[in-house]
Amino acid sequence: MWYNSGMDERQRSEALRLLAENYPDARPALHYSTAYELLVAVILSAQCTDERVNKVTAELFKEHSTPEGMLALSQEELEGYIYSCGLYRSKAAHILSASRDIVQKFGGQVPEDFAALRSLAGVGQKTANVVASVWFAKDAIAVDTHVFRVANRLGLAHAPNPKKTEEQLQAAIPQKDWSSAHHWLIWHGRRVCHAQRPDCAACALAPCCDHYLQAVNTQAVNAQAANEGE
Repeated sequence: MWYNSGMDERQRSEALRLLAENYPDARPALHYSTAYELLVAVILSAQCTDERVNKVTAELFKEHSTPEGMLALSQEELEGYIYSCGLYRSKAAHILSASRDIVQKFGGQVPEDFAALRSLAGVGQKTANVVASVWFAKDAIAVDTHVFRVANRLGLAHAPNPKKTEEQLQAAIPQKDWSSAHHWLIWHGRRVCHAQRPDCAACALAPCCDHYLQAVNTQAVNAQAANEGE
């Protein structure tokens, strides 16, 4: 079910203030030391936990932390390293293809240009936004499953897919806060606004949250109807 956002400018400002206040040190959970390591880690993180990716890359990056080093691996060898991340065949193929393009087309460096980033195998809008924001310090909002869920529950967005959610968040959030808001929403999704059972009772954002306020309203309506039926 999608919730019709009733969040006005004051509520949006309050929601963003509370997110910033509750997650002042929010940062990527993935481990990396270069743009290339970040790119590979984000590709591996699709439908996989950051904790698992960090365990895999701790071994993988010991000898294969550059595109040239990665290309020393065969597809089968790379699959052996990343098997536990899931979707290992397609991820291995994408990583090797992207590494080849980085070497042959971009001088061995992950490109900063957004269109060039998107041209790499396995790099969709979310992955490109993460690399652009985290490594190249550009204003960007990467919409992963946490951001998509939390933004639409809160009412910062009212969208059926990540692309529309990104557009609506860009309109709702000051550009200077885009990258920070991405991390705030992720951490709120991990710690409080869980997919199956959001902890609304412990949520500092409940007073300005669409999902919570509509649930409270529904309970009140149901209680009134029950009382009138007695």
